[in-house]
Parts: sequence; C-alpha cells; structure tokens
Amino acid sequence: MRARELMVRSQVRCWSVLDERVLAVFSDLPREDFVPEQYRAMAYADLALPLPGGQEMMTPSVEGRILQALDLKAGDRVLEVGTGSGWLAACLAQMAAEVHSLEISPELHAGATEKLSALANVKTIRADAFEWKPETAFDAVVLTGSMPQYDDRFEQWLARGGRLFCIVGRQPIMEALLITCGESRIEESLFETVTTPLANAPQPDPFRF
Repeated sequence: MRARELMVRSQVRCWSVLDERVLAVFSDLPREDFVPEQYRAMAYADLALPLPGGQEMMTPSVEGRILQALDLKAGDRVLEVGTGSGWLAACLAQMAAEVHSLEISPELHAGATEKLSALANVKTIRADAFEWKPETAFDAVVLTGSMPQYDDRFEQWLARGGRLFCIVGRQPIMEALLITCGESRIEESLFETVTTPLANAPQPDPFRF
C-alpha cells in the first residue's frame, strides 16, 4: 500500500527509527484496521488520532521509537499498559512471544479484543494498571499513556534485564524514558513528547507555601 510505504519512509525513518524489524512490522500490518472509521483516511499520517473516552492513538513515529527502544527478542514476554486501539499490541505481538495488554476502558477493551482476536499470542485484560497485580515478571513493559510523576511499581514487574518504556511529566513537555533493570538500573532519556495521561495515575503533591 502506497500510503503505508510513505509512512515508513517519510515519517518513521526520518524520526531515527532504523531498526529493520520495526520497519518491517510497520510495512506489513494494516494500521487502518485499528483506526476509528471516521479517521481511516488519516491512518498513515503522523498524527495522534482520537479514540473514544478522550484517549488517542500515538503517532506512528513515536510508536516506532518505542518498539526500537525496547529491542524485543523473539522469546520475550511483554506487558502493555493501555491497549487503546490495539495497534501497538499487534506490533508487539509480531516481535515478541507473548503480549499481555491492560485496558481500563470497557469500550476500548472490547474493540481492541475483537481486532486482536486472530493473534494467539495476545491476551487483552480489562483492568486498572494501578490496582492490577501481575502473576509473573515481564521482559518488557510499555506504558502507552503518561504518568504525571514517576511510579516505580512498573519497574518491579520486570524480569532481570527487563526494559520499561514510560512517558513522565505534564504538559507542555513530557519525557520518554527507557529504564533497564539488569546488574544495575539504567535510565535513559529518549525524547520529549506529549500524550494522554494514564487513568488513575498518581498525581504530584500540590505545592505548599
């Protein structure tokens, strides 16, 4: 598809996404199948597209940076917090062995579950990530919404050597971080962006004078 090829070449690559595995996934998966009907004409534009309940799909360039940063291996177990449209979960499923995806919104969970039903290695779960408890550790955890302040609970869900992608801060500037928990904890600042906060994310204490 011409529009898909242009997205990969003119948008995703230009935002320093050079991992051929990521580019192949973006070239193969039909993003328009995960975009709300009224926005399908913009499925391959580098835009954050609206989803029900005030949520949004991240831009393809940001999604590409996420997948590249996580450096997924074929045997990895991945947790996604915020299923949204299901598009990123579908991408993760092409690169990893198993994907668990949490979504708090009943509407988004139902829609994404239907779209992802053909993928045997994706499990969608309707849950609030700030109340949910994992039964096992993950090789990678990705948060598709932002946190106004950093919450280390997601770090604790990582297996040894696991990677956490998260976006921290409040408008107008948020910071995308990659945290690796191996022999030591490594925190890397990736880029600045803005995205919708995760539902029920802890808020910073107000200033007191």
